[in-house]
Amino acid sequence: MKYFDYAATCPLDPEAADVFIKASTEYFANSQSLHDAGSASANLLEGCRREFARLLQVDSAGVYFTSGGSEANFLGIMALLSSVRKKGNHIITGAAEHSSVYNLMKKLEAEGWEVTFLSLNRSGQYELESVLAAVREETVLISLQHGNPEVGSLQQIEEIARFCTSKQILVHSDCVQTFGKMPLERLARSVGSLSISGHKFYGPKGTGAAYVNPRLAWKPFITGTAHEKGFRPGTVNVPGIAAMTAAAKIAHSKMDSELTRMRELRNSFLCALSISSERIRIFGAEEGSQIPGIVGMSIKGVEGQFVMLECNRRGYAISTGTACNVGMMSPSKTMTAMGTMGKDAKEFFRISFGRGTSHDDVKELGKFLLELSVHVSAV
Repeated sequence: MKYFDYAATCPLDPEAADVFIKASTEYFANSQSLHDAGSASANLLEGCRREFARLLQVDSAGVYFTSGGSEANFLGIMALLSSVRKKGNHIITGAAEHSSVYNLMKKLEAEGWEVTFLSLNRSGQYELESVLAAVREETVLISLQHGNPEVGSLQQIEEIARFCTSKQILVHSDCVQTFGKMPLERLARSVGSLSISGHKFYGPKGTGAAYVNPRLAWKPFITGTAHEKGFRPGTVNVPGIAAMTAAAKIAHSKMDSELTRMRELRNSFLCALSISSERIRIFGAEEGSQIPGIVGMSIKGVEGQFVMLECNRRGYAISTGTACNVGMMSPSKTMTAMGTMGKDAKEFFRISFGRGTSHDDVKELGKFLLELSVHVSAV
């Protein structure tokens, strides 16, 4: 099986796997325990915290480990809402946010918060002018993902954050798709909080992190929580965090070369598709505003589910959107937010590249998809 679903999850890096085994057998004690074994785990944990702070170039006091990106999104947003600097009950977010953010916003809306859900333009981006125009006197939070997980478009988070500073508006950004794939240092220093997920950059599943600016006086979501300085309850997964940290260091060391290789793979794939074909449509933004390893696309008149099944039959693993929404009958939130509705929206599918992807792989898949589009049009 040729794997083209790296945006959903990645295989565990072998070096990270070795770290996980070593930490599981030698640093298994609870990091909160006061004996020497607990202190050893706590020291390892703090070393991981410092390493993530170094990678993001932020204060380690603001790094908190979680069970994944979804929890990091939830707790990061709630931390910001507990530390708002002015009166107000208005939040701005996107109509295409990850379900962990979108569903939380719907819950907050039901509890009395006013929430504005922004639409995407045809390139899969939130127009900067539209974001700023949605701001009100009572706006206290803006939450927008950095990289769209379905079409790969990047958002102007730093520009939005600069505007928000003078308005005392806090900013959260879901960076799950971009951490380890492109530099985030300036973004991290500009926002109130951000989230990452270990399995998106070859770390273990069930691991993640949130950064919350330590200058913010946030309150624990669950009162009395002792772990992670009150950020979340439950025994800290020290072996998983150690493995995630190892994977993060490797991802950062390979970032520049992999970014170049992903652009080359994308170009090879699009060339193999002969995208002049009227039946094939590619979604996303221009090169400088795009995660190159994610290609959102459709074949006119063919449901994405059918394309996915045909690809699977031929030995290619692709997806019809984010894994969190698989099984739902509704179309992709990204397509709907971009104004593509109904039958057209259900034609969407996603290809995503990773370390195991070769130029021959993408050319073969492109050729197959082109043949599939021609075959369907002839039927």
